[in-house]
Amino acid sequence: MTPAALAELIQARAAAQNLTRAAKTDGRFIAALAGPPAAGKSTLAAELVAALGAGAKVVPMDGFHYDDAVLHARGARARKGAPDTFDASGFFHLLRRLKTEAEVAIPLFDRALEISRAGADIIGPQNKILIVEGNYLLLNEAPWPDALPLYDLTIWIEVAEADLVARLMDRWAGYGKTEAEAKAWVDGNDLPNIRRVVAGSGGADVILSRQS
Repeated sequence: MTPAALAELIQARAAAQNLTRAAKTDGRFIAALAGPPAAGKSTLAAELVAALGAGAKVVPMDGFHYDDAVLHARGARARKGAPDTFDASGFFHLLRRLKTEAEVAIPLFDRALEISRAGADIIGPQNKILIVEGNYLLLNEAPWPDALPLYDLTIWIEVAEADLVARLMDRWAGYGKTEAEAKAWVDGNDLPNIRRVVAGSGGADVILSRQS
């Protein structure tokens, strides 16, 4: 399925849902876009928003990374990116607000600074279709299934492990890591997360294969 075809599906589902709301003006259509690290979630989310046009917007789960100071205090900095290094409850609270509130500020993760910026973007009343993207949206481990009732459509991106590793090596090189540092981080952190999320995520309404 191409991004354009997927956008049409999302638009159709959202239109059908809007009909059931009748005259209600609150509530939004939330499509959950999940997949392992480096699967291309951010790229596909941007493509979908471009195809959907006005009224669509991306909401990244990455804005709920715990700060490095918190992770250091918990002895978890070396595992940054694992499920428990995110504020899942805060993320779920945001999803509930997005369902009912006209204007909601959202945090965004700045990878260059390795920090989440609070209130970095605004979801306004005109944003009726949201593409929420993140690694663990469909993970079958507590507390992540708590968010499933909030999604109107679930999408999983499937990518071969070797392709993910190659993309991650390129990513970390782009952020200044040497080849040895990048390999150490991928082998010790990214690969365990990839295997955990691939093995432990539930079925999606739509499965997309995005191979290199």
